[in-house]
Amino acid sequence: MGEIRHNVLVTRDRIDDSAVKLLADNGYDCVFSPPYTAPADVVALAREKKISAIMVSQGEITEEVIAASDQLKVIAKHGSGVNNINLHAAEAHGIPVFRAVGANARAVAEHAITLMLALRKSLPYLDQATKGGAWLKGSFVGRDILGTRLGLIGMGVIGRETAAMARALGMHVTAFDPALRPEDITGDEFELCSSVDALIANSDVISLHCPLVPSTRHMVDVAFLSKMQSHAVLVNTARGGIIDEAALEAALRQGEIAGAAVDSFEAEPPQSDHPLFSAPNLIVTPHAAGLTPGAERAMATMAAKFIMDTIAGKDVPAEFRAEAKSLGGLTE
Repeated sequence: MGEIRHNVLVTRDRIDDSAVKLLADNGYDCVFSPPYTAPADVVALAREKKISAIMVSQGEITEEVIAASDQLKVIAKHGSGVNNINLHAAEAHGIPVFRAVGANARAVAEHAITLMLALRKSLPYLDQATKGGAWLKGSFVGRDILGTRLGLIGMGVIGRETAAMARALGMHVTAFDPALRPEDITGDEFELCSSVDALIANSDVISLHCPLVPSTRHMVDVAFLSKMQSHAVLVNTARGGIIDEAALEAALRQGEIAGAAVDSFEAEPPQSDHPLFSAPNLIVTPHAAGLTPGAERAMATMAAKFIMDTIAGKDVPAEFRAEAKSLGGLTE
């Protein structure tokens, strides 16, 4: 009798070669689906290939996708955000969902810090002005990074990594996370704020590192932005739905805040004529914060191990389990 092999549906066109080899060596074959493929096409592919597992990156994992193969045993996220997976449906079908928490933390934190520095140093403004013929050497005065007051919303693995890098640069770090207690903080790594409003009022830079759940959807709205200081900037390397994009566009155009950097959007990929894109003092990147060779390798191999361990009947640590009651997931 031949070796039993399992098909793993991967919702992107590639993963790190080391993960492909790890899976192949253990009886698993990757079936790649192009990024952002329509759910109906993913359903057809999952049904045809009788998939045993899904490794999720781009696109939506709807209830129909989850129900397409009666061989499906596990879903693993190539990353940490699960707002594109219908967690309620997965639980209803008895399919565990795991996420590669922390696998891309260093890469995302580096990206967040890079965006903060670019905004704090007015690089979008200076770039545009210089290319437009304005030589501002005699009139421009920049800002120091030393002493910059950074406010972090969300202090999971990525938030803490960002805090450590910011402190190394001389920033003063405060944070808000309703799950944290003062006794959870060791040493002087950051100061815990009692409310989001207190953090907003005392931050030169606000960086988002929280999950997209019902309580954080459009958390950054007109009211939030109106409380920011006019010299302050906003960075989002978390999830697009946390920001009301129309409100951010208005705040940038009206000069209510000094700038923003956005790595993820409410609808992805966004339209090329998205109104936000023409707003001043804005940096945008294509949800690429966690896409470095090291992060890609770590996310793919972690997700692969979740798949293999689950199908082999081994326990996966509870901290990697994604549940609807805490993370919400895709709403259809």
